[in-house]
Amino acid sequence: MIRVLIADDHAILRRGLREILAGELRDVVCGEAENAQQLLAQVEAHEWDLIILDVTMPGRSGVDVLKDLKRMRPRLPVLVLSMHPEDQYGKRVLKAGASGYMNKESAPEELIRAIRKVVAGGHYVSSGLAEKLALDLHEDSGRPPHEILSDREFEVLRKLALGKSVTQIAEELHLSVTTVSTYRARILEKTNMTSTAELMHYALRNQLVD
Repeated sequence: MIRVLIADDHAILRRGLREILAGELRDVVCGEAENAQQLLAQVEAHEWDLIILDVTMPGRSGVDVLKDLKRMRPRLPVLVLSMHPEDQYGKRVLKAGASGYMNKESAPEELIRAIRKVVAGGHYVSSGLAEKLALDLHEDSGRPPHEILSDREFEVLRKLALGKSVTQIAEELHLSVTTVSTYRARILEKTNMTSTAELMHYALRNQLVD
């Protein structure tokens, strides 16, 4: 039996994943969580063989939730399934402890292969991400500015690029306005930019927002 907990805020996607898993895996049992609170409660209350985690659920960052999961259950495999390109979040979630990263546009057959590999104790990355990770071992310089940001700074950058104010970001991330302003200042310093408008143009140019 494989016990899989699906954490995603979209009910249709959760149902679709359940149907795919039920059709391809023997004796699979699926649970669901639509937000971080439900996810952590389910992990606390039950034993799971795999978590399928959406990296951008409402409220807390998926990367932060992933770190909490790894503190609670260090050996519990987590496969991150996201709508964002792998070059945006792939390396970040792997560094935070994920066992794999997949784009939601991947074929169902690829998802099943990834699940089997991760449940067996392995790691899953696409060939493209694997190549990028290999190159990064040899090239620390010349990286785009957003790759040197911390996970929280990267999250604030994306929200600023979506046109959200510092106050709105503070409310969404449950931080103080002063803290978010500090993150904004650090982002500007690390990227050598001077305004939110520049950050917005940069994020759009590098496809960091949808």
